[in-house]
Amino acid sequence: MLRALRSSGVFSVTRALSSGMPRILMYHNFSGPHGTDPYALNVEGIRRQFTYLRQHFQVVTLLELGERLAARRKLDRNMVALTIDDGRRSCYEFLFPLLKEFAMPATFFVVSSFIRGEDWIWTDKVVWLSEQPNAPPELGADKIEGVFGSLNRMRPERRNAWMEAMAASMGLACPKVPPAKFAPCSWSELQEMAASGWMEIGSHTVTHPILSTVTDEESWDELSRSRSQIEEGMGRTVKCFCYPNGMPGDYRPIQVLQVEQAGYACSVTAEFGMVTQASDRYRLPRIGVARKPDIPQFAKYLDGFAYYQEKLEATLRGR
Repeated sequence: MLRALRSSGVFSVTRALSSGMPRILMYHNFSGPHGTDPYALNVEGIRRQFTYLRQHFQVVTLLELGERLAARRKLDRNMVALTIDDGRRSCYEFLFPLLKEFAMPATFFVVSSFIRGEDWIWTDKVVWLSEQPNAPPELGADKIEGVFGSLNRMRPERRNAWMEAMAASMGLACPKVPPAKFAPCSWSELQEMAASGWMEIGSHTVTHPILSTVTDEESWDELSRSRSQIEEGMGRTVKCFCYPNGMPGDYRPIQVLQVEQAGYACSVTAEFGMVTQASDRYRLPRIGVARKPDIPQFAKYLDGFAYYQEKLEATLRGR
């Protein structure tokens, strides 16, 4: 169906109609050649996506988008910014070489405690538990999104207690050091990427809490301390921020204000959409493309077809 739509020229039409609305693409994890991890985009998938981007779009930095919105400067046609969340080493190992090859910039949002080796990302611990041979049915592929939905509403200490209890029920304990596919970048690897000019490093908090589950004081600490820790580790100013999980309900209006007060120039959510001249630079929408390795599926979202499809469905629901 998607191949037929693309062949018909519909995607070219929606790309032209939406050319004045920049896209911000969202990635998380990557794998090597022929990798089959459902949570990671393999090298072949990255290459296909980058080839399509080079053919039809102008890849710019997220900071450039944020600065243009702040100055109310015109947005160029067919602009795209690339963003990666969390700080895993797979970004350095598999994505970074292709960024250099295709000469495309990106922004990498890192969890500072993860990079510092103090802990690994709690969402990866849940995935790790789900991959164990004796994982219970509630951690099955058809249930795990519901589990994340429940955990996202818990305060961090309650969420951590749930994970410890789940591991104990399986006769396990989460490793202190993350397994290789969940491993963090080192400061030297982040510095190398930043020095290349193809990667800007941004903040994704200290411990990756869902901000709506913590107090205003705690969120301020997460926002400000992560920025200072990353700046200390990098020797560079951190200008961009990414909300953990980043969906509606995952942060409060006052926390959006805190992002600005903490000194960031812009921030991104995970809410689907495109950027317009009227977009709030502290709540910029993104398009998740890590699980869209095939070009027709990728093009459906990148070329604006999915955007207009959603708008039409919303209109029809409102009748």
